[in-house]
Amino acid sequence: MVTLLAVPIPVQNLPSAHAAAARAAEAGADLIELRLDRFCPPETSIDEVCRLIRDLPLPCIVTCRPVWEGGEYDGDEADRRELLATLARGDGSIAPAYVDLELDAYRDVDNLPPAPGSEAGGDSGGDSGGGLILSSHDFATMPSDLDRRLIEMAEAPACRVAKLAWRARSLRDNLEAFELIRRRVKPTVALCMGEAGLPSRVLAKKFNAFLTFASLDEKTATAPGQPTLQQLKHLYRWDRLTPDTAVYGVIGDPVGHSVSPAFHNAGFDATGFDGVYLPMPIPPEYEHFKATVLSWLDYEPLNFRGASVTIPHKANLLRFVQEQGGEVEPLAAAIGAANTLAKRDDGSLYAGNTDYAALLDATCAAMDISRDGLAGVSVGVLGAGGAARAAVAAFTHHDAGVTVYNRTAAKAEALADAFGAEAVPLDAVGQTEHRVWINTTPIGMWPNVDATPIPPGSQDIFGPGVVVFDTIYNPAQTVLLRDAAAASCVTVPGREMFLRQGMAQFALWTGHAPPRDAFERVLDEAVP
Repeated sequence: MVTLLAVPIPVQNLPSAHAAAARAAEAGADLIELRLDRFCPPETSIDEVCRLIRDLPLPCIVTCRPVWEGGEYDGDEADRRELLATLARGDGSIAPAYVDLELDAYRDVDNLPPAPGSEAGGDSGGDSGGGLILSSHDFATMPSDLDRRLIEMAEAPACRVAKLAWRARSLRDNLEAFELIRRRVKPTVALCMGEAGLPSRVLAKKFNAFLTFASLDEKTATAPGQPTLQQLKHLYRWDRLTPDTAVYGVIGDPVGHSVSPAFHNAGFDATGFDGVYLPMPIPPEYEHFKATVLSWLDYEPLNFRGASVTIPHKANLLRFVQEQGGEVEPLAAAIGAANTLAKRDDGSLYAGNTDYAALLDATCAAMDISRDGLAGVSVGVLGAGGAARAAVAAFTHHDAGVTVYNRTAAKAEALADAFGAEAVPLDAVGQTEHRVWINTTPIGMWPNVDATPIPPGSQDIFGPGVVVFDTIYNPAQTVLLRDAAAASCVTVPGREMFLRQGMAQFALWTGHAPPRDAFERVLDEAVP
């Protein structure tokens, strides 16, 4: 069975609905879902609805969702049910491919024809009469009786397709949706709403769901977390998904605006690798991280093979892999944070840190030296947070002389003591020269783009041959980098670190050479 891609269109009038349907067809949709919540008799005649259906460029689903099940229709319930029953019976001049009726409403509707004997989900219905989709929606949480609802739908004589949708409580709810689809008796739709429910929508094709929904744009989405058609087709590689597709993601809180899905999915496209990369929001507590990641790893049909891990879960990843008996990269253990999870072919786990390697290699490239050439090089690190810890650990590991500068002296001293470095107050930046300066603070990050971490009057630290590395990648050129370039320094933008750490992750997961050109194009679009 081919999983269909349906675009919901809230109908206001015939011309706008037909124009939207034409756009959906041109963009690659398979079905149109006409939402008649505001276009339902008695204000609208059945003839107008049939005229709307007749002139569509694609087969359609017709529904009129009432307020009591998350829709906008608040008119007479008898009128609504009569409209949908008339279309389902094929009593109009033309019938839609499918009619969507809520399970609770179906129990009170009589004289609906039995579903055709075939379970094929790709037929359009046409003039021969529509197939009935029985649906159930919960916009608050996951119902406790999903199986009972699915069984009732499957046993209903008129039902051709069963549809269940609910708001995901966490990423784990997606696995329940996949299982409902896998256990189907009739063609089934099982979707989770909200940010955590995105995997159920993107991976519907992987599990042979009857269909999934994607809106024409963000303004016309009919459910929370519904992706756009553009996102589903291009960002999440819809046309290339298979049952064997390997799943990856970025774990963090928040992750909604991460550029990583565009980055890694572009890499999969460029190399032909059968994978898809998703945002994976997980609350900050370790218990949430452990329960979610363990459930995704253990669910074999998902083929979850790895993740990028960002704030606030880098330490959680380290702890998790250690508890599971996996391998932890030694320097990642020393840093106390990992940003990369990989599940190997034998099922064992690996946690590594590609951030420190990206810092080292980008700096070495700017200096035209190998890592061995870092011995004795004087490095000043601005900040004492997680990125600073990775930098201090990495450079001291290669025998560079590192000094930590931070506004809070105690944090600088604790970090320096952990790796045999020195600690100096931030206002003393101008008193010491270094061959390399690395900014790991957020000072100068968007939207505060006019700020710099260098105190006033300290610009004398810059000069020809000095390397200035700003780990901020938005904006691409910070005030710090512009000031350094004006003093003839060699500058390294934060996007270089992002690029290199992502390339290392990609190579680890896929075994392919990272397609740098494809990755650079993504970053050019994301951070002009």
